[in-house]
Amino acid sequence: MTTAPAPAPSGVPSTDADPFSHDVLEDPLPLHARLRDAGPVVYLTRYDVYAFARHEQVHAALTDWQGFESGAGVGLSNFRHEKPWRPPSLLLEADPPRHDAPRRVLSGILGARALRRLREQWAGAAEELVAQVLAGGTTELDAVPALAQAFPLRVFPDAVGLPPEGREHLLPYGDHAFNAFGPSNDLVAKGAPRVAELSAWVNARCARGELAPDGFGARIWEAADRGEITYEQAPLVVRSLLTAGVDTTVHGLGAVLYAFATHPEQWARLRAEPRLARVAFDEAVRWESPVQTFFRTATTEVALPGGVVVPAGCKILMFLAAANRDPRRWADPDAFDLSRDPSGHVGFGMGIHQCVGQHVARLEAEALLTALARRVETIELAGPTRRHHNNTLRAWESLPVRLAR
Repeated sequence: MTTAPAPAPSGVPSTDADPFSHDVLEDPLPLHARLRDAGPVVYLTRYDVYAFARHEQVHAALTDWQGFESGAGVGLSNFRHEKPWRPPSLLLEADPPRHDAPRRVLSGILGARALRRLREQWAGAAEELVAQVLAGGTTELDAVPALAQAFPLRVFPDAVGLPPEGREHLLPYGDHAFNAFGPSNDLVAKGAPRVAELSAWVNARCARGELAPDGFGARIWEAADRGEITYEQAPLVVRSLLTAGVDTTVHGLGAVLYAFATHPEQWARLRAEPRLARVAFDEAVRWESPVQTFFRTATTEVALPGGVVVPAGCKILMFLAAANRDPRRWADPDAFDLSRDPSGHVGFGMGIHQCVGQHVARLEAEALLTALARRVETIELAGPTRRHHNNTLRAWESLPVRLAR
């Protein structure tokens, strides 16, 4: 549901386009191009918010946490005036100093030492999964459940320390959490009947007694023992892992598998140069942007090029996906190209709030893509694809592919 369109501020390009409509969620690229071409800032009359779609402004807003706060919520709702549907994230929806200790703890837990420990283990798990799906020569399968969902749901909850039972709750919980960053539309309503059930399950899994003693979750609680965070903060930090650590990686893997299925020459290059697996994942994150948008709130008046001033207290919708295909930043931005250096994309955010688990996601992708490249000669689409609509995420519901050995 939306309110009546607000009058556009004088001197600011405006549009009544709805970035959360199903037409745009199905194909956001035309709107992104119009927003970039309109100027450095555009006013969205439907939601009474300002929008940044060019890389320069999105990058600047992401890195300026003092001027563009996250503590008022990274969705359309303004936590200064509206009660959030759950306690805000200490990582995503908090600013310094409240943000600092939880971020520092989680950064250490998900750092280089953890990745070294997991590399061999996840490589083996990827080999096992690929062997299972390739049980007989040329194989047709839906890459979303068989690969993009199956691998993260297998290895990441293990790393956190979750028991095997109930992991299927993580995807619908994350789907609703990311839908809730948008307006109260039909996508939010779709998830509402299960919110209480899914939230209760996730919250229960954050308790110390539910977590294996050698996982990320247990290490978060150990940080509380050392006084690095409080015991009240510990379950909220674990919850951040469970909320944002699965869906985003699932959709990133879906993006890179789709990219290779539609760009056979790039798949051939990866097979010849397996070291490009991480570059491929980052290029797919830039190209498809699994996380399409996030909001910030202006803490003061912000002057932009052209004399436009964003008033204090206003919400700003940052189009990460539009920034990632901005021709002002990228040469041939609509191409998926392993010869590109994709560093500088904003698909994982930027600044102090950038995705704390991005290196974990890259390791998952590297393991799966390396295992596939070792055994799969070609990947091609094997039928009609279907998008999964979400207010924040760019996702696939179904991605039929043919894998030939």
